[in-house]
Amino acid sequence: MPAQSGREKAYAFLKETVLTDPDMQGRFLTEQEIADRIGISRTPIREALLLLAAEDLVQLVPKRGAHIAPLSGREITELMELRGIVERHAAERTIEAGTVPVGKLTELLERQRELMGPEQAKEFIAVDHLFHATMVAAVGNELLNRHYDGLRSRQIRAGVVALYTQTGRQEEVLGEHRAILDAVASGDPEAARTAISAHLGSTLKVLLAG
Repeated sequence: MPAQSGREKAYAFLKETVLTDPDMQGRFLTEQEIADRIGISRTPIREALLLLAAEDLVQLVPKRGAHIAPLSGREITELMELRGIVERHAAERTIEAGTVPVGKLTELLERQRELMGPEQAKEFIAVDHLFHATMVAAVGNELLNRHYDGLRSRQIRAGVVALYTQTGRQEEVLGEHRAILDAVASGDPEAARTAISAHLGSTLKVLLAG
């Protein structure tokens, strides 16, 4: 596997570590600050920031740096709407084809259960995304996988904020995931659609309230 370029290293660090940090929401980042943190020159960092700006994940402001704007109510609502369309479709297709990855989903739910507490919130949300992405991947549509993976950074940002906003949200998420798993495992597409909509609806409510 080829070594990561400076731009790839900076892009991955910013997307996975900085953008998903609740304390970074609303802050400005300078190229020098990032360079000092990860030990590479400013040119690849500038290139990585341009990529993130093209994805609308940061806003580049002259003389101030890259602004990590908190997700707006509209962005959060649109994200949940899009997730609902993709995830309900995935549940229906996998039930129809008999390809529901019950074992993998059960394993991920157990991993989430072991990640309770605010100090593990980011890892909890990473596994949360993996739970949903595993269902989407089971459809076997590569274009759909890439499209869904493109939502990952926003999903993790939104999810971490939700956990920090509402006490007890982790327990609720586990219960909602269990309902989704039970529905798809029993081969009931209507119950699966209902469980997915309920899960995304409660997440949206927490985020908009926060």
